[in-house]
Amino acid sequence: MKIALISENSQAAKNGIIHKALTNVAEPLGHQVFNYGMYSAEDTASLTYVMNGLLTGILLNSKAVDFVVTGCGTGMGSMLACNAMPGVFCGLVIDPTDAFLFGQINDGNAISMPYAKGFGWAAELNLEDVYRKLFEGERGLGYPRERAEIMRKNRGILSDLKRVTCTDMLTVLKNVDQDLLRAAIAGEKFAEYFYANSQDEEISAYLRSLS
Repeated sequence: MKIALISENSQAAKNGIIHKALTNVAEPLGHQVFNYGMYSAEDTASLTYVMNGLLTGILLNSKAVDFVVTGCGTGMGSMLACNAMPGVFCGLVIDPTDAFLFGQINDGNAISMPYAKGFGWAAELNLEDVYRKLFEGERGLGYPRERAEIMRKNRGILSDLKRVTCTDMLTVLKNVDQDLLRAAIAGEKFAEYFYANSQDEEISAYLRSLS
């Protein structure tokens, strides 16, 4: 699995802590982690929580990654922005129980975490426990197990509903504020990571045309 990490400007100073916790768990399980920044509070390419959502939509709809880990101060802004995008199903995850239930019941493709609220002693341990519950074993098995089938059915219904209520990602990119879009993809390593992994030539071509 290819996993992207996206950090928002107010919490950018914690990117190193978050990235280390994520790689400590994900890489031994055979997953790849791509850190799309922000890498520090001083980065010239600044990401707001709205940009986090837009960037998440780009990465998932192009299949450049399979899963996105993002967040902001409370986690709520990034979650809302992510869920505004077609094909993105983002959960607000605070602790390992949230992570387990989101993975088993909702089986979404992104999480948003609060990196200011409650981020105190042993925060890195909570992060590792969250990522372990997300990425160890098979997701989407349902919980409790006897409700697995109805949960699978509801995920399909929600996916169909989102296809009806959202336009496709390329249309989003063409109609969104172009300065906002340029800022969302201005990260230091965006081009290096994205174009090597994107599986959607139309999205890639459109983003290249903005430079």
